[in-house]
Amino acid sequence: MSRIILVRHAQASFGSPDYDKLCPNGEKQARLLGEHWASRGDAFARALSGPCVRHLQTARCVAHAHLQAGRAFPEVLVMNEFDEYPGAAVYRAGLPALLEECDEARRFQRALERSTDLAERSKWFQQLFERVISKWVRGELVVDGVERWQEFCARVDRGLTRIADDGASAGDVVVFTSGGPIGVAMRRAMNLSDMDTLQTTRMSRNASFSEFVSSGDRFMLSAFNAHPHLDDDSLLTYW
Repeated sequence: MSRIILVRHAQASFGSPDYDKLCPNGEKQARLLGEHWASRGDAFARALSGPCVRHLQTARCVAHAHLQAGRAFPEVLVMNEFDEYPGAAVYRAGLPALLEECDEARRFQRALERSTDLAERSKWFQQLFERVISKWVRGELVVDGVERWQEFCARVDRGLTRIADDGASAGDVVVFTSGGPIGVAMRRAMNLSDMDTLQTTRMSRNASFSEFVSSGDRFMLSAFNAHPHLDDDSLLTYW
């Protein structure tokens, strides 16, 4: 039996030219996660990360907090299977058609363009993003040269299988990733539909962790979206 903990990356830099890096609030979230685990004496046999900068930065902040507390943390190895789904490419390709066919989407787009407040911009962008990605998940939107939803799910499943096969007696594993792969792990554990899986991807807070137990051909959920280390409202974010 092995325990697999999936961590959603800490808050990235929405609204900046480079989203794929932690903002100062994200660095604090990740540090608090590391301090929480270190204070409990939690230890991991292996640490893995998706390839995004935000994944790796979250892992480094957690590792640094362990080392500052005098506790060891394993070297973080990259597994491409835990990359996020290609949301940006799908959104760029699918938005023009959505705006052509949907009055509500055009209203959201106008609100997004007018807004100067970051929280407001995030809200309107999310409305548009969810509609485009839902079409992609349902197979109504196919982008040439871009991974399809089912291919994404199969990729993450391969990663989970690799970890489970390698870790039957190797101790706990922590994986730093994004909401999408966490949703696929939930799908595997709970036999979710595609749309329920997509909904789950939106629920993970930044720097939260979800815990799964693997034993033989069983993959079971132990905890989802846990964030006991985030005890201030300013730390409860989704981007």
